[in-house]
Amino acid sequence: MELQNVRSTVTKSLLLAKSLLFDPEFFWYTATCLLLGEAVLNVLIIKYVSFTEIDWQAYMQEVSIFLNGERDYTNLVGDTGPCVYPAGFVYVYSALYYLSSGGANIRKVQYIFAIVYLWTLYVVFNLYRRSRQIPPYVLIFICVSKRLHSIYVLRLFNDVIAMTLLYTCMWAMIEKRWKLSCVIYSLALSIKMNVLLFFPAFGVLLFKSLGTWRTLAHLTLILLVQVILAYPFLVTYPRSYIGRAFEFSRVFTYKWTVNWKFFDEETFINTGFSNVLLIGHGFVLMTFLFRRWCRTDGGVLPLLFRGFFWRREDIFRQSKAVTADRKDLYYQFDVMAIIEYCWNVYPSTSKSSLILFASHLIVLTGLWSGDSE
Repeated sequence: MELQNVRSTVTKSLLLAKSLLFDPEFFWYTATCLLLGEAVLNVLIIKYVSFTEIDWQAYMQEVSIFLNGERDYTNLVGDTGPCVYPAGFVYVYSALYYLSSGGANIRKVQYIFAIVYLWTLYVVFNLYRRSRQIPPYVLIFICVSKRLHSIYVLRLFNDVIAMTLLYTCMWAMIEKRWKLSCVIYSLALSIKMNVLLFFPAFGVLLFKSLGTWRTLAHLTLILLVQVILAYPFLVTYPRSYIGRAFEFSRVFTYKWTVNWKFFDEETFINTGFSNVLLIGHGFVLMTFLFRRWCRTDGGVLPLLFRGFFWRREDIFRQSKAVTADRKDLYYQFDVMAIIEYCWNVYPSTSKSSLILFASHLIVLTGLWSGDSE
């Protein structure tokens, strides 16, 4: 009888484990367990793993100059060079400056970033949950990234704040909160300019959901938030602010590139190489725009025409979240593991960069072959 009870308990435990891993109905049970586990893990990382000083002191030096009354962006300079981030960055890290006693109490800031990390996970879990097909075990892959834990709680990069806001913006979009999503997108952009890379897809979704005139109104809202945040700089040294915060001509340091180490430094810093990358990026975007993103609308031109005669009942008719199908998602997680490996190679090598480049091509292929509508 006792053996039978043991077998029954084991069977129930295995069934529960199977449900927690594979049954979408158990999604939030698994997600909650992972969030609790991540909370404990982040505390342990902060307590036992040494903080990695890369940009923190430079951030503190830059915002301390701002807090002392300087409004000329060219004078906001730290050990790593001038401040090259928009106004939102200055405000966020000014707050952290006060909370950390001038940047000295790093441990307190690490715990703040751990909370930001948990919020990011929660938002991303919500994005995944909307598919209602993704099995819970997929969430485990999100939580095992060494690099994510590193940049959130060991390096305190501003990328963390920007991407957390961007994911929150995506969540607001899925919930059809377009004004809110635009405000949050603009806040993300105010932290780091690379958020502009997400704008083409963001703009297409806005247009397909709201039509021409409401899209223009929402884009104006994005611009308005930028102006409000940058006001102290725009009314004093506008050219200095725009030139630094949105400096498109800035050349990335070859030492830190992860993507392009299979080229030599001379090629990497060459203007022609930058132009080729820019043209290639534009070509990929245009290809997706004309051949994938607007297929069910009859193409870009019919969509543009209808956008001028948008009717309220057309809202969200075509604004499904851009996700690949389940089969694509599974194999892409294998690719994501390879990408994680490439980013953890330090210093990056020609081999790691080539592998990363190939992985990105595979992801693009998956997006092309999946349901990009």
